[in-house]
Amino acid sequence: MAELSERKKKILTAVIEAYIASAEPVGSKRIAEEAGLNVSSATIRNELAELTSLGYLEQPHTSAGRVPTAQGYRLYVNELMERQRLSKEEAEEINRSLQIKAQQFDQMMDGVGKIAADMTNYPALALAARPPDTIRRFDLLYVDANTFIIVLLLGSNKVENKLVHLPFSVEQSMVQKLSTVFNANFCSIPEAEITQSLIAAAEKAVGDTMGLVAAVAGFAIQILSERRGAHPVLAGESKLLQLPEFRDPDKAHNLMDYLSNAEHLQNLPGTDFGDGLKVLIGPENVAEELRDSSVILAKYDAGDGMQGIIGVVGPTRMDYSKVAAKLSYIADGLSRALANGKDSALPGFGKLMIQDGNSTTSDK
Repeated sequence: MAELSERKKKILTAVIEAYIASAEPVGSKRIAEEAGLNVSSATIRNELAELTSLGYLEQPHTSAGRVPTAQGYRLYVNELMERQRLSKEEAEEINRSLQIKAQQFDQMMDGVGKIAADMTNYPALALAARPPDTIRRFDLLYVDANTFIIVLLLGSNKVENKLVHLPFSVEQSMVQKLSTVFNANFCSIPEAEITQSLIAAAEKAVGDTMGLVAAVAGFAIQILSERRGAHPVLAGESKLLQLPEFRDPDKAHNLMDYLSNAEHLQNLPGTDFGDGLKVLIGPENVAEELRDSSVILAKYDAGDGMQGIIGVVGPTRMDYSKVAAKLSYIADGLSRALANGKDSALPGFGKLMIQDGNSTTSDK
């Protein structure tokens, strides 16, 4: 496709930014006022017509102004939009919100999803690549001849327990032996190392022929498996109802129903990108439920070579530059918190430097 002239680029940018602000078709008169071009209204109308024929704009009705197409938004995101930085107030608000303990991983994801939704006014998702967990300590508590309790203290400080009912009798001394063997051989190892050979060796060590070792090991494997993998969180989905594009209850319901499905979030199209940001505009989204929406995703480093995703879903009319700046800042904060694992303010986010009226961060 032919390269657009600078004038066409300025007019396209003016149309998109006016439409982002108003959600109303944009006419030539408003472009003449806002684009800063010393040309006649007739010239602007001709340029708008050409941009429409090229596929960057469309005209909903014959007498209406223009609105951007997905192709127009794509050019805007790739080449035309001004890269924004957060204001000092916005950065400080995010910093305050992120004063949470990095060890509390699930709570962190819930909180970060809410922060992103509140800061952007769009539904937000946080896809947590949960760090692998291990078991720090086994406590096996004898209740009676047919009952004992398994208590697992995980490396993440989370506690899991299970009440085990037996169809046969077991002595308290056997439960104590099990506790000793598990603490000596099953602590601080990943799920993959709890093998059949390790279980068989433990059964031999305690003289277990009744499946007690297998029961405890099976519970340990179950918990570590549940702690592994992605943990999708969705926040702020009701914010869709505040947007003109989703005043149709059926349209809003369909999108909210799609986003509320954890499997959909885990398999969100476009999550296989490298570092940085990914912007999916309208029909670039494979899922039919997202084809009238845009998705902006930012990756964060979850430690141990793993990554997670923070993102928002909204209309194609979203303010891409502003949303991208906020998501990048939140993702950077998550990376720092998870890499350092400290239950304090996010490292490097305590001081702000102001340059040309915008905020940047200082690690000094």
